[in-house]
Amino acid sequence: MNVGTVANVEDVLQKVAEHKGCGTSGGSGKASCGSAAGQGDLPTEIWEKVKNHPCYSEEAHHHYARMHVAVAPACNIQCNYCNRKYDCANESRPGVVSEKLTPEQAAKKVLAVASTIPQMTVLGIAGPGDPLANPEKTFKTFELIAKTAPDIKLCLSTNGLALPDHVDTIAGFNVDHVTITINMVDPEIGAKIYPWVFWKHKRYTGVEAAKLLTDRQLQGLEMLTERGILCKINSVMIPGINDKHLVEVNKAVKSRGAFLHNIMPLISAAEHGTVFGLNGQRGPTAQELKALQDSCEGEMNMMRHCRQCRADAVGLLGEDRSAEFTTDKIMAMEVNYDLDSRQAYQAKVEEERVAKVAAKQEELATLAGEMSDIKLLVAVATKGSGLINEHFGHAKEFQVWELSTAGAKFVGHRRVDLYCQGGYGEEDSLETIIRAINDCHAVFVAKIGGCPKSDLIKAGIEPVDQFAHEFIEKSAISWFKAYLDKVNSGEIEHVVRGDAEIRQGALTAAA
Repeated sequence: MNVGTVANVEDVLQKVAEHKGCGTSGGSGKASCGSAAGQGDLPTEIWEKVKNHPCYSEEAHHHYARMHVAVAPACNIQCNYCNRKYDCANESRPGVVSEKLTPEQAAKKVLAVASTIPQMTVLGIAGPGDPLANPEKTFKTFELIAKTAPDIKLCLSTNGLALPDHVDTIAGFNVDHVTITINMVDPEIGAKIYPWVFWKHKRYTGVEAAKLLTDRQLQGLEMLTERGILCKINSVMIPGINDKHLVEVNKAVKSRGAFLHNIMPLISAAEHGTVFGLNGQRGPTAQELKALQDSCEGEMNMMRHCRQCRADAVGLLGEDRSAEFTTDKIMAMEVNYDLDSRQAYQAKVEEERVAKVAAKQEELATLAGEMSDIKLLVAVATKGSGLINEHFGHAKEFQVWELSTAGAKFVGHRRVDLYCQGGYGEEDSLETIIRAINDCHAVFVAKIGGCPKSDLIKAGIEPVDQFAHEFIEKSAISWFKAYLDKVNSGEIEHVVRGDAEIRQGALTAAA
Protein backbone atom coordinates (compact mmCIF):
# COMPACT_ATOMS: atom_id res chain seq x y z
CA MET A 1 0.00 0.00 0.00
CA ASN A 2 1.45 3.35 -0.96
CA VAL A 3 1.87 6.33 1.28
CA GLY A 4 -1.16 8.54 1.18
CA THR A 5 -3.57 5.82 0.11
CA VAL A 6 -4.00 4.29 3.51
CA ALA A 7 -7.15 4.41 5.49
CA ASN A 8 -7.01 5.77 8.98
CA VAL A 9 -5.58 2.93 11.01
CA GLU A 10 -7.93 3.60 13.89
CA ASP A 11 -10.87 3.13 11.53
CA VAL A 12 -9.45 -0.16 10.32
CA LEU A 13 -8.73 -1.45 13.80
CA GLN A 14 -12.14 -0.35 15.00
CA LYS A 15 -13.76 -2.21 12.13
CA VAL A 16 -11.88 -5.32 13.13
CA ALA A 17 -12.89 -4.92 16.75
CA GLU A 18 -16.54 -4.15 16.02
CA HIS A 19 -16.75 -7.17 13.78
CA LYS A 20 -15.75 -9.39 16.70
CA GLY A 21 -17.73 -7.51 19.28
CA CYS A 22 -14.71 -6.01 21.01
CA GLY A 23 -13.65 -2.39 21.05
CA THR A 24 -10.40 -0.55 20.66
CA SER A 25 -11.25 2.11 23.19
CA GLY A 26 -10.73 1.67 26.88
CA GLY A 27 -8.15 -0.30 28.75
CA SER A 28 -9.38 -3.75 27.95
CA GLY A 29 -10.51 -3.46 24.37
CA LYS A 30 -8.77 -5.70 21.89
CA ALA A 31 -7.54 -4.18 18.67
CA SER A 32 -8.43 -7.38 16.89
CA CYS A 33 -9.17 -10.93 17.69
CA GLY A 34 -6.38 -13.35 17.02
CA SER A 35 -4.22 -14.83 14.31
CA ALA A 36 -6.70 -17.70 14.35
CA ALA A 37 -9.32 -15.40 12.83
CA GLY A 38 -10.87 -16.64 9.61
CA GLN A 39 -12.50 -15.05 6.60
CA GLY A 40 -15.70 -14.26 8.42
CA ASP A 41 -13.90 -12.70 11.38
CA LEU A 42 -12.00 -9.91 9.63
CA PRO A 43 -12.91 -7.01 7.33
CA THR A 44 -12.13 -7.70 3.70
CA GLU A 45 -9.10 -5.41 3.46
CA ILE A 46 -7.43 -7.11 6.44
CA TRP A 47 -8.41 -10.61 5.30
CA GLU A 48 -6.86 -10.01 1.88
CA LYS A 49 -3.57 -9.14 3.56
CA VAL A 50 -3.42 -12.09 5.92
CA LYS A 51 -5.33 -14.92 4.23
CA ASN A 52 -2.28 -16.49 2.61
CA HIS A 53 0.39 -15.15 4.96
CA PRO A 54 1.57 -18.06 7.12
CA CYS A 55 2.93 -15.80 9.88
CA TYR A 56 -0.06 -13.48 10.21
CA SER A 57 -2.74 -16.17 10.00
CA GLU A 58 -2.65 -19.34 12.07
CA GLU A 59 -5.06 -20.92 9.62
CA ALA A 60 -2.89 -19.99 6.61
CA HIS A 61 0.23 -21.50 8.15
CA HIS A 62 -1.18 -24.98 7.64
CA HIS A 63 -1.37 -24.39 3.87
CA TYR A 64 1.01 -21.66 2.68
CA ALA A 65 4.79 -21.42 2.69
CA ARG A 66 7.25 -18.58 3.09
CA MET A 67 10.92 -18.04 2.41
CA HIS A 68 13.61 -15.81 3.82
CA VAL A 69 16.64 -14.58 1.89
CA ALA A 70 19.83 -13.81 3.82
CA VAL A 71 20.91 -10.55 2.16
CA ALA A 72 21.42 -8.48 5.34
CA PRO A 73 24.56 -9.56 7.24
CA ALA A 74 25.26 -6.43 9.34
CA CYS A 75 23.53 -5.55 12.61
CA ASN A 76 23.34 -2.30 14.54
CA ILE A 77 22.62 -3.67 18.01
CA GLN A 78 23.89 -6.47 20.23
CA CYS A 79 21.44 -8.74 22.04
CA ASN A 80 22.50 -10.95 24.92
CA TYR A 81 20.63 -13.88 23.32
CA CYS A 82 22.43 -13.51 20.00
CA ASN A 83 25.74 -14.81 18.77
CA ARG A 84 26.47 -13.61 15.26
CA LYS A 85 28.16 -16.87 14.41
CA TYR A 86 24.86 -18.53 15.11
CA ASP A 87 23.06 -15.71 13.40
CA CYS A 88 20.70 -13.55 15.45
CA ALA A 89 17.76 -14.75 17.50
CA ASN A 90 16.61 -11.13 17.45
CA GLU A 91 15.32 -11.93 13.98
CA SER A 92 13.29 -14.76 15.42
CA ARG A 93 15.40 -17.70 14.49
CA PRO A 94 18.10 -19.50 16.35
CA GLY A 95 19.73 -21.42 13.52
CA VAL A 96 22.70 -20.69 11.37
CA VAL A 97 22.54 -19.23 7.88
CA SER A 98 23.97 -21.59 5.32
CA GLU A 99 25.06 -18.84 2.96
CA LYS A 100 24.63 -15.13 2.46
CA LEU A 101 23.25 -13.83 -0.82
CA THR A 102 23.54 -10.79 -3.04
CA PRO A 103 20.23 -9.20 -4.06
CA GLU A 104 20.61 -10.70 -7.53
CA GLN A 105 21.21 -14.19 -6.11
CA ALA A 106 18.24 -13.71 -3.80
CA ALA A 107 15.98 -12.75 -6.71
CA LYS A 108 16.99 -15.88 -8.60
CA LYS A 109 16.39 -17.99 -5.52
CA VAL A 110 12.91 -16.54 -5.01
CA LEU A 111 11.90 -17.39 -8.56
CA ALA A 112 13.34 -20.90 -8.23
CA VAL A 113 11.49 -21.55 -4.99
CA ALA A 114 8.23 -20.02 -6.24
CA SER A 115 8.41 -22.23 -9.33
CA THR A 116 8.96 -25.35 -7.23
CA ILE A 117 6.66 -24.56 -4.29
CA PRO A 118 3.56 -22.88 -5.77
CA GLN A 119 2.03 -22.28 -2.35
CA MET A 120 5.04 -20.11 -1.40
CA THR A 121 3.38 -16.71 -1.07
CA VAL A 122 5.66 -14.63 1.13
CA LEU A 123 9.23 -13.39 0.88
CA GLY A 124 10.77 -12.05 4.08
CA ILE A 125 14.11 -10.46 4.84
CA ALA A 126 15.05 -11.17 8.44
CA GLY A 127 18.79 -11.11 8.61
CA PRO A 128 21.10 -12.69 9.47
CA GLY A 129 21.72 -9.14 10.76
CA ASP A 130 19.10 -6.39 10.58
CA PRO A 131 17.53 -5.59 7.19
CA LEU A 132 17.52 -1.85 7.90
CA ALA A 133 21.18 -1.87 8.88
CA ASN A 134 21.65 -3.05 5.28
CA PRO A 135 19.11 -0.83 3.50
CA GLU A 136 20.70 -0.88 0.03
CA LYS A 137 20.75 -4.68 -0.16
CA THR A 138 17.32 -5.04 1.38
CA PHE A 139 15.53 -2.58 -0.88
CA LYS A 140 17.39 -3.71 -4.01
CA THR A 141 16.11 -7.22 -3.31
CA PHE A 142 12.55 -5.95 -2.92
CA GLU A 143 12.90 -3.98 -6.16
CA LEU A 144 14.00 -7.05 -8.12
CA ILE A 145 11.28 -9.29 -6.68
CA ALA A 146 8.52 -6.74 -7.20
CA LYS A 147 9.38 -6.65 -10.91
CA THR A 148 9.66 -10.39 -11.54
CA ALA A 149 7.21 -11.93 -9.05
CA PRO A 150 4.56 -9.32 -8.27
CA ASP A 151 2.17 -11.83 -6.65
CA ILE A 152 4.56 -12.52 -3.76
CA LYS A 153 4.04 -10.58 -0.56
CA LEU A 154 7.10 -8.70 0.74
CA CYS A 155 7.96 -8.62 4.44
CA LEU A 156 10.81 -7.60 6.66
CA SER A 157 11.75 -8.16 10.29
CA THR A 158 13.75 -5.51 12.12
CA ASN A 159 14.99 -4.56 15.56
CA GLY A 160 13.48 -1.11 14.88
CA LEU A 161 16.50 1.08 15.60
CA ALA A 162 16.69 2.44 12.03
CA LEU A 163 13.01 1.95 11.26
CA PRO A 164 11.76 5.57 11.41
CA ASP A 165 14.25 6.57 8.70
CA HIS A 166 12.93 3.98 6.24
CA VAL A 167 9.17 3.88 6.75
CA ASP A 168 8.38 5.82 3.58
CA THR A 169 10.65 3.58 1.51
CA ILE A 170 9.04 0.48 3.02
CA ALA A 171 5.59 1.80 2.15
CA GLY A 172 6.78 2.72 -1.35
CA PHE A 173 7.70 -0.92 -2.03
CA ASN A 174 4.22 -2.02 -0.97
CA VAL A 175 5.63 -3.91 2.00
CA ASP A 176 2.49 -4.25 4.07
CA HIS A 177 3.78 -6.61 6.78
CA VAL A 178 6.61 -5.58 9.12
CA THR A 179 7.84 -7.38 12.22
CA ILE A 180 9.59 -5.45 14.99
CA THR A 181 11.36 -7.20 17.85
CA ILE A 182 10.46 -5.31 21.03
CA ASN A 183 11.57 -6.92 24.28
CA MET A 184 11.02 -3.97 26.63
CA VAL A 185 9.66 -0.47 26.97
CA ASP A 186 11.59 0.17 30.22
CA PRO A 187 15.26 1.09 29.55
CA GLU A 188 16.32 -0.30 32.93
CA ILE A 189 15.14 -3.73 31.77
CA GLY A 190 16.52 -3.11 28.30
CA ALA A 191 20.00 -2.56 29.71
CA LYS A 192 19.95 -6.20 30.86
CA ILE A 193 19.18 -7.40 27.33
CA TYR A 194 21.18 -5.06 25.08
CA PRO A 195 24.89 -4.36 25.84
CA TRP A 196 25.06 -1.72 23.11
CA VAL A 197 23.44 -0.13 20.08
CA PHE A 198 25.25 1.61 17.23
CA TRP A 199 23.56 4.76 16.02
CA LYS A 200 24.84 7.61 13.81
CA HIS A 201 28.47 6.50 14.03
CA LYS A 202 28.37 6.24 17.82
CA ARG A 203 28.12 3.28 20.17
CA TYR A 204 25.69 3.69 23.06
CA THR A 205 25.65 1.41 26.10
CA GLY A 206 23.53 0.66 29.17
CA VAL A 207 20.30 2.50 29.91
CA GLU A 208 21.10 5.21 27.36
CA ALA A 209 21.29 2.59 24.61
CA ALA A 210 18.08 0.91 25.68
CA LYS A 211 16.19 4.21 25.85
CA LEU A 212 17.35 5.16 22.37
CA LEU A 213 16.25 1.76 21.08
CA THR A 214 12.80 1.71 22.66
CA ASP A 215 12.05 5.29 21.60
CA ARG A 216 12.97 4.48 17.99
CA GLN A 217 11.03 1.20 18.02
CA LEU A 218 7.80 2.77 19.24
CA GLN A 219 8.19 5.73 16.89
CA GLY A 220 8.66 3.39 13.95
CA LEU A 221 5.66 1.30 14.99
CA GLU A 222 3.44 4.38 15.11
CA MET A 223 4.66 5.52 11.69
CA LEU A 224 3.95 2.13 10.12
CA THR A 225 0.46 1.75 11.55
CA GLU A 226 -0.41 5.31 10.50
CA ARG A 227 0.26 4.10 6.95
CA GLY A 228 -1.93 1.01 7.34
CA ILE A 229 1.00 -1.42 7.37
CA LEU A 230 0.25 -4.50 9.49
CA CYS A 231 2.82 -4.82 12.27
CA LYS A 232 3.73 -7.93 14.21
CA ILE A 233 5.71 -7.52 17.40
CA ASN A 234 8.16 -10.25 18.37
CA SER A 235 9.18 -10.43 22.03
CA VAL A 236 11.63 -12.90 23.53
CA MET A 237 10.44 -14.12 26.95
CA ILE A 238 13.42 -14.10 29.33
CA PRO A 239 12.44 -15.45 32.78
CA GLY A 240 13.47 -13.16 35.61
CA ILE A 241 14.31 -10.28 33.27
CA ASN A 242 11.34 -9.29 31.11
CA ASP A 243 8.73 -12.04 31.60
CA LYS A 244 6.37 -10.00 33.79
CA HIS A 245 7.27 -6.79 31.93
CA LEU A 246 6.04 -8.17 28.61
CA VAL A 247 2.47 -7.50 29.74
CA GLU A 248 3.40 -3.79 29.71
CA VAL A 249 5.05 -4.22 26.31
CA ASN A 250 1.85 -5.80 25.06
CA LYS A 251 -0.20 -2.80 26.18
CA ALA A 252 2.30 -0.33 24.71
CA VAL A 253 2.34 -1.91 21.25
CA LYS A 254 -1.40 -2.43 21.22
CA SER A 255 -1.99 1.26 21.92
CA ARG A 256 0.19 2.07 18.91
CA GLY A 257 -1.79 -0.11 16.53
CA ALA A 258 0.22 -3.34 16.37
CA PHE A 259 -1.80 -6.13 14.72
CA LEU A 260 -0.18 -9.16 16.30
CA HIS A 261 2.05 -9.96 19.29
CA ASN A 262 4.35 -12.96 19.17
CA ILE A 263 5.88 -13.86 22.54
CA MET A 264 8.61 -16.43 21.94
CA PRO A 265 10.63 -18.52 24.40
CA LEU A 266 14.26 -17.60 24.93
CA ILE A 267 16.51 -20.17 23.28
CA SER A 268 19.50 -20.30 25.58
CA ALA A 269 22.20 -22.94 25.35
CA ALA A 270 25.88 -22.65 26.19
CA GLU A 271 26.94 -24.11 22.84
CA HIS A 272 25.43 -21.09 21.06
CA GLY A 273 28.01 -18.85 22.73
CA THR A 274 25.51 -16.17 23.68
CA VAL A 275 25.81 -14.15 26.88
CA PHE A 276 22.61 -15.67 28.23
CA GLY A 277 23.64 -19.14 27.13
CA LEU A 278 27.04 -18.89 28.80
CA ASN A 279 25.76 -17.45 32.08
CA GLY A 280 23.07 -20.10 32.47
CA GLN A 281 20.03 -17.94 31.84
CA ARG A 282 17.13 -20.38 31.41
CA GLY A 283 14.28 -20.19 28.99
CA PRO A 284 10.62 -20.50 30.04
CA THR A 285 8.78 -23.78 30.46
CA ALA A 286 5.81 -24.57 28.25
CA GLN A 287 3.33 -23.64 30.98
CA GLU A 288 5.11 -20.35 31.76
CA LEU A 289 5.01 -19.37 28.10
CA LYS A 290 1.37 -20.32 27.65
CA ALA A 291 0.34 -18.50 30.84
CA LEU A 292 1.97 -15.27 29.62
CA GLN A 293 0.44 -15.62 26.16
CA ASP A 294 -2.96 -16.28 27.69
CA SER A 295 -2.69 -13.22 29.97
CA CYS A 296 -1.87 -10.99 26.99
CA GLU A 297 -4.51 -12.51 24.73
CA GLY A 298 -7.19 -10.51 26.50
CA GLU A 299 -5.59 -7.35 25.13
CA MET A 300 -4.74 -8.13 21.50
CA ASN A 301 -3.91 -10.74 18.85
CA MET A 302 -1.39 -13.33 19.94
CA MET A 303 0.68 -15.40 17.54
CA ARG A 304 1.28 -18.93 18.78
CA HIS A 305 2.43 -20.70 15.63
CA CYS A 306 5.86 -19.03 15.28
CA ARG A 307 8.76 -21.43 14.65
CA GLN A 308 11.56 -18.90 15.29
CA CYS A 309 12.72 -19.53 11.75
CA ARG A 310 16.16 -19.42 10.23
CA ALA A 311 16.96 -16.29 8.21
CA ASP A 312 17.19 -18.52 5.13
CA ALA A 313 14.18 -20.75 5.88
CA VAL A 314 12.15 -22.11 2.97
CA GLY A 315 8.82 -23.96 3.09
CA LEU A 316 5.89 -24.34 5.42
CA LEU A 317 6.41 -23.17 8.99
CA GLY A 318 7.84 -26.13 10.83
CA GLU A 319 9.68 -27.53 7.83
CA ASP A 320 12.88 -26.31 6.23
CA ARG A 321 13.62 -26.99 2.58
CA SER A 322 16.51 -24.52 2.34
CA ALA A 323 18.98 -27.31 1.57
CA GLU A 324 17.13 -27.88 -1.73
CA PHE A 325 17.86 -24.34 -2.84
CA THR A 326 21.53 -23.63 -2.30
CA THR A 327 23.14 -21.18 -4.70
CA ASP A 328 24.86 -23.99 -6.62
CA LYS A 329 21.60 -25.85 -7.10
CA ILE A 330 19.68 -22.71 -8.05
CA MET A 331 22.17 -21.74 -10.71
CA ALA A 332 21.76 -25.19 -12.26
CA MET A 333 17.96 -25.08 -12.14
CA GLU A 334 15.74 -24.26 -15.07
CA VAL A 335 13.35 -21.73 -13.61
CA ASN A 336 9.88 -21.43 -15.08
CA TYR A 337 7.89 -18.85 -13.16
CA ASP A 338 4.34 -19.54 -14.30
CA LEU A 339 1.92 -17.20 -12.56
CA ASP A 340 -1.17 -18.97 -13.94
CA SER A 341 -0.02 -22.34 -12.59
CA ARG A 342 0.72 -20.81 -9.20
CA GLN A 343 -2.73 -19.26 -9.02
CA ALA A 344 -4.39 -22.52 -10.10
CA TYR A 345 -2.51 -24.45 -7.40
CA GLN A 346 -3.41 -21.90 -4.75
CA ALA A 347 -7.06 -22.15 -5.78
CA LYS A 348 -6.87 -25.86 -4.95
CA VAL A 349 -5.29 -25.00 -1.61
CA GLU A 350 -8.24 -22.74 -0.89
CA GLU A 351 -10.63 -25.61 -1.65
CA GLU A 352 -8.81 -27.77 0.93
CA ARG A 353 -8.91 -24.95 3.39
CA VAL A 354 -12.66 -24.44 2.98
CA ALA A 355 -13.23 -28.18 3.41
CA LYS A 356 -11.18 -28.16 6.62
CA VAL A 357 -13.15 -25.27 8.09
CA ALA A 358 -16.46 -26.90 7.14
CA ALA A 359 -15.42 -30.17 8.78
CA LYS A 360 -14.47 -28.34 11.96
CA GLN A 361 -17.77 -26.48 12.07
CA GLU A 362 -19.71 -29.69 11.53
CA GLU A 363 -17.92 -31.43 14.39
CA LEU A 364 -18.12 -28.34 16.59
CA ALA A 365 -21.91 -28.48 16.32
CA THR A 366 -21.82 -31.81 18.10
CA LEU A 367 -20.40 -30.07 21.17
CA ALA A 368 -23.35 -27.71 21.36
CA GLY A 369 -24.95 -27.95 24.77
CA GLU A 370 -21.99 -29.70 26.38
CA MET A 371 -21.26 -28.25 29.81
CA SER A 372 -17.80 -28.80 31.25
CA ASP A 373 -14.95 -26.75 32.69
CA ILE A 374 -12.41 -29.26 31.44
CA LYS A 375 -9.64 -27.86 29.25
CA LEU A 376 -6.83 -30.09 28.12
CA LEU A 377 -3.98 -30.22 25.61
CA VAL A 378 -3.30 -32.75 22.87
CA ALA A 379 -0.28 -33.09 20.60
CA VAL A 380 -0.57 -33.70 16.85
CA ALA A 381 1.94 -35.11 14.35
CA THR A 382 1.39 -33.37 11.01
CA LYS A 383 3.17 -32.58 7.77
CA GLY A 384 0.76 -29.73 7.04
CA SER A 385 -2.55 -29.03 5.28
CA GLY A 386 -4.34 -29.26 8.63
CA LEU A 387 -4.18 -33.08 8.55
CA ILE A 388 -3.00 -35.78 10.97
CA ASN A 389 -0.61 -37.15 8.42
CA GLU A 390 2.73 -37.79 10.13
CA HIS A 391 4.15 -40.98 11.62
CA PHE A 392 5.06 -40.59 15.31
CA GLY A 393 8.63 -41.67 14.66
CA HIS A 394 9.12 -39.21 11.80
CA ALA A 395 7.83 -36.11 13.58
CA LYS A 396 10.33 -33.27 14.13
CA GLU A 397 7.71 -31.29 15.99
CA PHE A 398 4.24 -31.71 17.44
CA GLN A 399 1.49 -29.15 17.20
CA VAL A 400 -0.29 -28.56 20.51
CA TRP A 401 -4.03 -27.87 20.64
CA GLU A 402 -6.19 -26.90 23.59
CA LEU A 403 -9.57 -28.62 23.69
CA SER A 404 -12.63 -27.40 25.55
CA THR A 405 -16.37 -27.18 24.96
CA ALA A 406 -15.54 -24.06 22.90
CA GLY A 407 -13.68 -26.25 20.38
CA ALA A 408 -10.06 -26.78 19.37
CA LYS A 409 -7.56 -23.94 19.70
CA PHE A 410 -3.99 -24.03 18.41
CA VAL A 411 -1.65 -23.00 21.23
CA GLY A 412 1.84 -23.81 19.99
CA HIS A 413 4.28 -26.45 18.88
CA ARG A 414 7.07 -28.50 20.43
CA ARG A 415 10.25 -29.34 18.59
CA VAL A 416 11.60 -32.82 19.24
CA ASP A 417 14.34 -35.16 18.14
CA LEU A 418 13.42 -37.78 15.60
CA TYR A 419 12.41 -41.01 17.32
CA CYS A 420 12.88 -43.20 14.26
CA GLN A 421 16.56 -43.44 13.32
CA GLY A 422 17.37 -45.67 10.37
CA GLY A 423 14.49 -48.02 11.02
CA TYR A 424 15.00 -48.25 14.77
CA GLY A 425 13.47 -46.32 17.62
CA GLU A 426 15.85 -44.16 19.64
CA GLU A 427 14.98 -44.52 23.33
CA ASP A 428 16.77 -41.31 24.34
CA SER A 429 14.71 -39.42 21.77
CA LEU A 430 11.50 -40.96 23.10
CA GLU A 431 12.26 -39.65 26.57
CA THR A 432 12.76 -36.12 25.24
CA ILE A 433 9.54 -36.37 23.22
CA ILE A 434 7.58 -37.40 26.30
CA ARG A 435 9.06 -34.51 28.27
CA ALA A 436 8.16 -32.12 25.43
CA ILE A 437 4.48 -33.18 25.38
CA ASN A 438 4.16 -34.13 29.04
CA ASP A 439 1.37 -31.58 29.51
CA CYS A 440 -0.77 -33.30 26.84
CA HIS A 441 -3.43 -35.94 27.48
CA ALA A 442 -3.12 -37.53 24.02
CA VAL A 443 -0.96 -37.51 20.92
CA PHE A 444 -2.62 -37.85 17.49
CA VAL A 445 -0.53 -39.62 14.85
CA ALA A 446 -0.98 -41.21 11.44
CA LYS A 447 0.84 -44.31 12.66
CA ILE A 448 2.86 -45.42 15.68
CA GLY A 449 4.86 -48.49 16.62
CA GLY A 450 4.17 -50.77 19.53
CA CYS A 451 7.16 -49.75 21.71
CA PRO A 452 6.59 -45.98 21.73
CA LYS A 453 2.85 -46.59 22.13
CA SER A 454 3.49 -48.60 25.28
CA ASP A 455 5.84 -46.00 26.76
CA LEU A 456 3.42 -43.16 26.03
CA ILE A 457 0.62 -45.00 27.79
CA LYS A 458 2.89 -45.55 30.81
CA ALA A 459 3.53 -41.80 30.81
CA GLY A 460 -0.21 -41.12 30.85
CA ILE A 461 -0.37 -39.89 27.24
CA GLU A 462 -2.91 -41.67 25.04
CA PRO A 463 -1.64 -42.49 21.53
CA VAL A 464 -4.47 -41.88 19.04
CA ASP A 465 -4.12 -43.25 15.51
CA GLN A 466 -7.78 -43.76 14.62
CA PHE A 467 -7.96 -40.39 12.84
CA ALA A 468 -5.04 -40.93 10.47
CA HIS A 469 -5.09 -38.54 7.49
CA GLU A 470 -8.20 -36.75 8.74
CA PHE A 471 -8.54 -33.05 9.60
CA ILE A 472 -6.95 -32.09 12.92
CA GLU A 473 -9.65 -29.92 14.43
CA LYS A 474 -12.53 -32.17 13.43
CA SER A 475 -10.73 -35.20 14.85
CA ALA A 476 -9.66 -33.47 18.04
CA ILE A 477 -13.17 -32.25 18.77
CA SER A 478 -14.56 -35.73 18.12
CA TRP A 479 -12.02 -37.30 20.48
CA PHE A 480 -12.69 -34.64 23.13
CA LYS A 481 -16.43 -35.26 23.02
CA ALA A 482 -15.79 -38.98 23.60
CA TYR A 483 -13.39 -38.07 26.43
CA LEU A 484 -16.07 -35.98 28.15
CA ASP A 485 -18.56 -38.82 27.77
CA LYS A 486 -16.12 -41.16 29.52
CA VAL A 487 -15.56 -38.66 32.33
CA ASN A 488 -19.28 -38.05 32.76
CA SER A 489 -20.02 -41.78 32.85
CA GLY A 490 -17.29 -42.39 35.43
CA GLU A 491 -15.31 -44.62 33.07
CA ILE A 492 -12.25 -42.40 33.51
CA GLU A 493 -11.22 -39.64 35.89
CA HIS A 494 -9.94 -36.39 34.45
CA VAL A 495 -6.47 -35.64 35.79
CA VAL A 496 -4.61 -32.37 35.28
CA ARG A 497 -1.28 -32.93 33.55
CA GLY A 498 2.07 -31.43 34.60
CA ASP A 499 4.44 -29.04 32.84
CA ALA A 500 6.51 -29.70 29.71
CA GLU A 501 9.93 -28.72 28.41
CA ILE A 502 10.65 -26.36 25.54
CA ARG A 503 13.60 -27.59 23.56
CA GLN A 504 16.60 -25.31 24.05
CA GLY A 505 18.95 -26.60 21.37
CA ALA A 506 19.10 -25.49 17.75
CA LEU A 507 16.87 -27.33 15.30
CA THR A 508 19.67 -29.43 13.94
CA ALA A 509 17.29 -31.91 12.36
CA ALA A 510 16.11 -29.20 9.95
CA ALA A 511 19.48 -27.73 9.15
